[in-house]
Amino acid sequence: MASRAGSIVHVELHSADPAKSKRFYGDVFGWKFEEIPAMNYTTWRASNEPGGGIMQTMDGRPPQVLNYIMAESVDETLRDILEAGGLVLQPKMEIPGQGWWALFQEPGGTMMAIYQGLRQTPPPRATRKAKAAKKTAKKGGKKAKAGKKRK
Repeated sequence: MASRAGSIVHVELHSADPAKSKRFYGDVFGWKFEEIPAMNYTTWRASNEPGGGIMQTMDGRPPQVLNYIMAESVDETLRDILEAGGLVLQPKMEIPGQGWWALFQEPGGTMMAIYQGLRQTPPPRATRKAKAAKKTAKKGGKKAKAGKKRK
């Protein structure tokens, strides 16, 4: 999920019958599915982004669609939600190996989730000097100086 904060990055279908839902969306829209048995969860991919998941409805809740919104920090975003009059329905929880999420309700009643992925530390970028040295080494250590002609 390489999206910006505020983007919808995952669409989760809470179904009373996930098997029927998978069959329906596969037959009608051509969605592809991948089972994650350890989580009792199925991810789906459509022809464009974002993808999502299908799961059994949560206890005491009706079937619904739950959108996940990218957050730079779940903790900071939950504070912003509370300050803006929203409610935190599920505090920050870990999604093992992926990141964190939390569930909230905005003042108009819509329930949504926020998601923060694991931060991948990119490898250090090579400096210009290091890149030039590497390029010179590839050319056998000979480098013509700019503005001077070779004899």
